[in-house]
Amino acid sequence: MKTKVILAGMLACIGITAQAQDAATEEPRGKAIVQVFGNFHTGFGAENDDRGFELDRSYLGYEYNLGKGLTVKGVMDIGQSKQVDDYHRIAYIKNAMISWKTGNLTLNGGLISTTQFNFQEKFWGYRYILKSFQDQYKFGSSADLGLSAAYKFADWLSADVIVVNGEGYKKIQTNDGLNYGVGITLTPAKGFQIRLYGGINECGEEGKENTTNLAAFVGYKHEKFTLGAEYNQLWNASYTDGADQSGYSVYASIKLSKVADLYARFDELCSKDDWNNAKDEQAAILGAQFKVGKYVKIAPNFRLTMPKASGADNRYAAFINCYFGF
Repeated sequence: MKTKVILAGMLACIGITAQAQDAATEEPRGKAIVQVFGNFHTGFGAENDDRGFELDRSYLGYEYNLGKGLTVKGVMDIGQSKQVDDYHRIAYIKNAMISWKTGNLTLNGGLISTTQFNFQEKFWGYRYILKSFQDQYKFGSSADLGLSAAYKFADWLSADVIVVNGEGYKKIQTNDGLNYGVGITLTPAKGFQIRLYGGINECGEEGKENTTNLAAFVGYKHEKFTLGAEYNQLWNASYTDGADQSGYSVYASIKLSKVADLYARFDELCSKDDWNNAKDEQAAILGAQFKVGKYVKIAPNFRLTMPKASGADNRYAAFINCYFGF
């Protein structure tokens, strides 16, 4: 009788252990990446009557944790062509990368997110409504092929370096030059952050100049509100000698409740000796964001664009931006 009881107990223990192992094996270690940006917009005035529904961008991908600090991620970016006569959607590989994190060190390789304005974009927090300044005015690309490393020296100090092709994630490497960047992030007090970044994008062609980028950001994040300001300088845009650009962006948000907040932003883009006067402008946005459940956000907003070109009229528009993602 005792033998039967012992055998039954052993079999029960084996069964429980096997179930636990199966549960551990079946537990997903990865996650899907789905983000969809859309909007309805309408302009105002005789020259601002553009209106309609628009699917700005979709990110589809997967991230998988391999264990021991290793993570792999692949993301497709489905967007729109810049060609005015091309109305087809175009799909790009946005990320195809591997990351390794050990202690305070993080290494990334492959088609990775760049560090030029990633920090500012996350602080701004409304990428699906409007790109951050450097992304909006093409001071650099949000992803590129190469390597990056980041190290946290203390709670108040971290630094990062990056080396990439310099041609973004939509183009293959055609030039011999590389893009080098160094960033420093300071947190001198709780919620208060400072970010400094400098980069050189080598041209790799005779008769053209390297492009240099400097950026400075300061921001404060409270549980009820955020305040941020950034200044950006670009020398020799598009590798053209003397084609310098500069500009700043200030933004703020106020949390009204768990599901609603207000946001505002003002940008100004300038060019040396007005070489880019046709595209230089001041722009403002004011709006609200409402969270509908866990995965959906709706953000009505009003926008004002003030071109600096002589004779150009101000543009007014109303948007309802929508986001779905997890």
